[in-house]
Amino acid sequence: MTREAELLDIFGKRATARYGLAAVNQLQHALQSATLAERQGETPAKIVAALLHDVGHMVHPLGETPAVQGIDDRHEACGADWLAAQFGPAVSEPVLLHVAAKRFLVAAEPAYFARLSSDSIRSLELQGGAMDTTEQAAFRAQPYFEAAVRLRRIDEAAKDPNARTPEFTYFLREYVDRLAPRRTSENCA
Repeated sequence: MTREAELLDIFGKRATARYGLAAVNQLQHALQSATLAERQGETPAKIVAALLHDVGHMVHPLGETPAVQGIDDRHEACGADWLAAQFGPAVSEPVLLHVAAKRFLVAAEPAYFARLSSDSIRSLELQGGAMDTTEQAAFRAQPYFEAAVRLRRIDEAAKDPNARTPEFTYFLREYVDRLAPRRTSENCA
């Protein structure tokens, strides 16, 4: 199966369920994220990272709503592993760090917490809550810190049930296909 076919399979079959309590599904959230990244002038790698940042929710074996059961699915690590094998660090590292970016922003910007969706607040508790000052300093030292923070802001803004976006195939053609060809179909265990 080609990378594009695999992504169409994942997002066509596993991304159509509602995205937690949000009024959008995973596919709509992915498309809105990529559209916002594109509008903000992000690089092709960052647009792909925005499109695929939650792929870990769909390739892990824990079912559709582990957070409701009090389980942190660690989708950022699972997704980053999956993406690293296909695209490399410019895509995978912001994905790996987008949950840490939420924890960072909640600690560093008091008003940020008020922008979180109810799902993000629930998962924040499972993911360790707001970072302490030591964690913030370590996060700032990460090479993809700024990209992860931008991705996180996009993530929170991409939950509008009325947003209009291009189709998934547009992002495959314009961005995914242009990145260096790498390929694997291993899922998280």
